[in-house]
Amino acid sequence: MAEALVALRDYEAVREAAMLSTCGRVEIYAELEDYETGVAQIREFLQNFRHGDVGDLSSYLYTLLGGEAIDHLFRVATGLDSMLVGEAEILGQVKDAYVQAQKARSLGKTLHALFREAVSAGKDARSQTHIGGDSVSIATAAVNLAKDRLGDLAGRSVLVIGAGKMGTLAAKRLKKAGAKDLVIANRSFAKARETATAVGAGRAVELPNLADAVADADIVLTSTGAPEFVLTPDIVAAAMQARPRRPLFVIDIAVPRDADPEIAGISNVGLADIDAVKGIVELNLEQRRAAIPLVEEIIAEHTERFAQWYQARVAVPVVSSLVQKAETIRAAEIERLFARCPAFGERERMLITGASLTIISKLLHSVVTRLRERATSNRAEALMLAQMLEELFDLRFRVPTEAETRE
Repeated sequence: MAEALVALRDYEAVREAAMLSTCGRVEIYAELEDYETGVAQIREFLQNFRHGDVGDLSSYLYTLLGGEAIDHLFRVATGLDSMLVGEAEILGQVKDAYVQAQKARSLGKTLHALFREAVSAGKDARSQTHIGGDSVSIATAAVNLAKDRLGDLAGRSVLVIGAGKMGTLAAKRLKKAGAKDLVIANRSFAKARETATAVGAGRAVELPNLADAVADADIVLTSTGAPEFVLTPDIVAAAMQARPRRPLFVIDIAVPRDADPEIAGISNVGLADIDAVKGIVELNLEQRRAAIPLVEEIIAEHTERFAQWYQARVAVPVVSSLVQKAETIRAAEIERLFARCPAFGERERMLITGASLTIISKLLHSVVTRLRERATSNRAEALMLAQMLEELFDLRFRVPTEAETRE
C-alpha cells in the first residue's frame, strides 16, 4: 500500500491520494489539479503499477467526481454501499486506508479532513441507528439461536461437526460465547485436529465416534459438505440413551442438510435447520434496511459539514495574512510607544497592550466573518473579496484561482 501511494503521488495531477482496499473493491480517492488529466493519470497508474496488464480496464472501473465522490465515501463508511448492508468490517477498513495514507505521507489537508469526516459519519451511523445492529452472519445467528433456546452458553458442552470455513467460524463464536468443552469432528481427523488447535477447542474426534461425541454435548452444530445425512436418527437415539433426561439442541447450517429431520421426533432433542437460521438473519437485515433513511440523513449532515469546510478554504490564506499583518503593525507601534514613554510601569504596559489587541480584534472581526460567510455560500464572490483585501492591505500572498479551488 505504501509503495502504491508513493508511486501514485509521482503523477503531476495528483495532489493527494488515499487507497481503500476491501474484499470486493479497490478505490483511489484523490484531490487533483485537473479532473480530466488526473483521472487519466490514475487510470495509467492502475494499468502500469507493478507492470499490471488488464486488457479491458474500463469495464472494471467507476469514476466519481466532486460531491459524488464525497457522498460515495460516506456511504461506504456507513455500510450503505456494502453487499451486506451495515457490514461491520468496512469502517475499520476506511480507518486503515486513512492510517496507511498518513504513513505514506500522501494525505494533504483535503483528504485528511474528508477521511476524518467519513470515519465520524460511520461512527454516528452505528451509534445512532440500527444499521450495524444484530449480526447478519449465519454463524453468529446460529449461536444466537442456541442462546435463545438454552440461555447462557457458559459451561455448555458443544460439538461442531465440520471443519470448513463456516464450522470454524461457528466454533470461534461458540467459544467466545462461553462454551466450556468444545469438540471438533470431521471426516479428516487431521483437519479436525488442526481446526481444534486454531480455535482453541478441547479436542478433535473422528466421525466414526460421532455417537459418543453427541452423547457428551449440549449443543451440536453441523456444517459439512456431505451429500448424505451425517446425523441420523440411529446415531442420535444411541447418544440419547446415555443421557435420556439431558436435552440436546442440534443446529444444522449445512446445505444440503446434515441432520435427518426425523431426529426432532426423539425425546429431549431439538432441531433448527438452515431455514430457521436464515430467518433470523433476514429479520436482522430488515432492521438494518429500515435504518437506511436515518443513515442517509446522517450522511447529508456530514456532507454539508465537509462542504462548508471545503468552501471556506479560500478564506484561510487571506485571513491568516490579514491577521499577521495587523499583528505586525500593532506590535511595532506598541514597541515604539513604550520606547518613547519609558516611565510606563508594568501595569500601564499591560493595559495598553490589552487595549491594542482588543482594537485589532474588533476591527478584523467583521471582515473575517464576512469573508468566511461568502466562502461557504458563494465561492466566486469570496475570491473577489479575497483579492480586494490582498490589494487594499498589500498582503503579499497569492489568492488561489477558481480552477484551483473548485470542487
